[in-house]
Parts: sequence; structure tokens; C-alpha cells
Amino acid sequence: MQELVREELLSNPVLEDSAPAEGQSEEDLSAEGKEAKPEQEWQEYLEVHDPYMGKRLDFSEASEDGFFEKAPSNGITLKDHLMLQLQYLPLGERDKKIAEFVIGNIDEHGFLRVMERGDMSDEAFIDATVNELSALIGVSARDVTAAIAEVQGFDPPGVGARTSKECLLIQARQFAEVCPELAEGPALSGAEGNNPLVEGIISGHLENLAKKNYKAIAKDLGRPVEAVVEAANFITGHLNPVPGAGFGTEEARVVVPDLFIQKIGDEYAVFLNDDGLPKLNISPYYKKMLLSKGTVEGDAKGYIQERLRAAVWLIKSVHQRQRTLKKVAESILKFQREFFDSGLKYLKPIILKDVAQDIEMHESTVSRVTTNKYAHTPRGMFELKYFFSTGMSQSDGSHTTAEYIKERLRRVIEGEDSENPLSDQQIAEKLKEARIILARRTVAKYREELGFLSSSARKSHY
Repeated sequence: MQELVREELLSNPVLEDSAPAEGQSEEDLSAEGKEAKPEQEWQEYLEVHDPYMGKRLDFSEASEDGFFEKAPSNGITLKDHLMLQLQYLPLGERDKKIAEFVIGNIDEHGFLRVMERGDMSDEAFIDATVNELSALIGVSARDVTAAIAEVQGFDPPGVGARTSKECLLIQARQFAEVCPELAEGPALSGAEGNNPLVEGIISGHLENLAKKNYKAIAKDLGRPVEAVVEAANFITGHLNPVPGAGFGTEEARVVVPDLFIQKIGDEYAVFLNDDGLPKLNISPYYKKMLLSKGTVEGDAKGYIQERLRAAVWLIKSVHQRQRTLKKVAESILKFQREFFDSGLKYLKPIILKDVAQDIEMHESTVSRVTTNKYAHTPRGMFELKYFFSTGMSQSDGSHTTAEYIKERLRRVIEGEDSENPLSDQQIAEKLKEARIILARRTVAKYREELGFLSSSARKSHY
């Protein structure tokens, strides 16, 4: 929103920022402040003097339109990155169309996905993907295979792969071509600059690699453990299992809270964070120009009125957005008072509809207001969406949230013996002792969402 407001300040001469500049005090602006009039007077002026104003702009619904949330991101997507490379490829129009279709079916992780894998082997899934694309486009499997090969040569390395094994093999072979010095030595070198040990681990021992079971790999491939460790370090240090990571997102930056929840005495209060947000008002110069008869006429007057409409709309939108954000935060605070007092265990299961009904707004408005908005609280920094969660029953009949259960599950896994990690069923039994009843498959789901591997993959072997 700050970026959007600054852009409007640059393009709209009628709009001004009355916030003091660096080194300037509020008193320095007192003279201009005395001349300023409430924006409502300028809405009245527009309704009288501008035939286009009317009811076309409804400021009360500004946040409903999601105006600020629709501002586009500047981050390039993976698809855009691949399409740009395709433009410079010396292919005929027909082959480019096939390649475009292939790119269109690459997911955000960088993998080619046109069908569910099910229980197919890697080889069967690769062939089935080609056949599916061939049937969808109406071209031969040979043409599809050629298009996939072209796309797999694009940056980032490994993009367009259909399986993790294929993704890593593509990268290993490309790496050997561009960095042959890393393929030197008894562990990695091979004929024609390939990495036979690296490819052998990728082709048949990814599961053992994930478990760090180097002894099993060494025994199966007939190589020394030291060489296997060297090859494994090459794979984990230079190859990327998720080639599409990093696209379509902004650069990492510090999260700045949109509001603060502070405890004052026995009560909590919500304060909006207005730091960095310009204080908008209408330029006194253009005010006088419009109110002085005969000063400006014709197209010039129409232009100033149009800019005035845009300025008033933006000012009202900012104010409405801030008011709505505060109302939503105060409602969340009311529902989650016990959480702020006593911690995560007391986070209540509430949904967007509960807050929407409480503040008498539409559910979609609450959804937009809480998206990518952060609150700094005595319990830490939270996205407003964090406070909405469905409830789950406990053995004593009470309800708790999935967030609390996940946190308990995290503690169980982090406290386990790495040489004898707990299975999902054992984790379920541990949680049961804390009166949290979960099925084994639910434990597995939450474990994966938290980023923990299965018990066999967590086991320390070497």
C-alpha cells in the first residue's frame, strides 16, 4: 500500500504528503495545516461541480474492493522466465507451440505435471507423461520428447523434470559439462566427464541418501565409504531438488507489523502502525485555483477535477482501510483474549465468519484484511490469519486448535532420540498422554506440514 500511495503522489499533482520530512518538525508545517480543510468538504465540492462524481465512488466499500491487495507483484514467475528463454530458441512455430504447452504444465516447484503418478515407477511415469501430452496436443510422442528435452536445457537446471531422480540427474550431467574440475578425483571422475558414482547414487539410492545410510550405498555400488560421502556431499551441496524455488516471490525482507497489540494494565489495546505511511491531503495551490473564478477553464479545469477525484478517493480508501483493519484486530482480540493471557494452548477455534458477524462486515472483507497483515503482540509477531483455525476434540471433550497440536507434535519430534526416532503411531501415543487424540494418518499429515521426514528418514546412521 505504501508503494501504491507513493506512486500516486508522484503522478497526481493535486495530492500532497503533509508528513514532515527528515529533520523537519510538525511545527514547521503548522501554517499549511491551518489552511487545510477536511477532505469531506472536497467530496462535497466534487459532487456539486463535477457531473461525473455522483455515486460512482462509494468510499465505504473501498476495502471491499480489495484495491490495495490487487497491486501486482514485481517478482518474475517461473513460467515467465522459461517463456523468455523459449523466445530465443531457434525452433519452428510448431515446435515452439509444443514447448509452450510443456512450460504451461510445469508447476511452481519446477516439475512437469500433467497427471497423477499413483503407484507408477519412475520410468513408467515418465513414459505416461509423454503419452498424455501427446494425446492432449495431438502430436507424436517423439515431438513431445524433443520439446521436453529442449525445456530441460533451460535455466534453472533440472526444470521440466518429471521425477526427483530425473531432476537431479539432469543437474549432475549439466554440472559435469560446465564445471569439469568438480568431477576430478577418484570419487567423482569418469569417462567423458560424467560423475558415475553421483549418478549411481541418484539412480538407485536416493532413499539411502536421505537417511545418510552411506554404508549401504558403498556396499551396493562396491565403492569405499569415503568416496560415497564425497559424492553425497556433492549432491547435497550443488544440486537442487526443487529447481522452481525462488521464482514469483519478492526478495526476503523484514516483516513490518501493520498494528500493535499492547497490554495496558489489565486490558489490551490495538494501535495501528502509521510509520512510513504518507499523510495525504489536497494541495492548497490547486484548491485556490479551482475556487477562484476564471483562473482555470476548459480542459485544464477538467484535468484538475479528475485528479482531485482520484486524490479524494485514495485518501478515503486509506482511511477506510485503516479503520477496517483496526475493527478486525479488536474483534480478534476479543475472541482470543485467553490466548494473549495464557498462551498457545488457549487459542480458540474461530473462523472468518465469526469476526465478520461481530463487526457486521462481509466475510470476504475480513479475509482480505487479514491476508499478509501482521500484528506485533506480547506473544510475538503473528499474521492475522494465524488466529483463525478449526477446532479438534480432545479426550476430555474440550476443543483445541490445529496450531496447538502441531506445536506439541513438533516438541515430541525434536525431543526424540535421533538413533531411534518415533514412528507416527508412537507419536500419536505420546500425544494421547497429553489428552490429544489423533489418528496415525493425521499425525503423518501434520508432521509433513511441519517439514519433518518419516521416522526412517530421520534416523541417524553414520
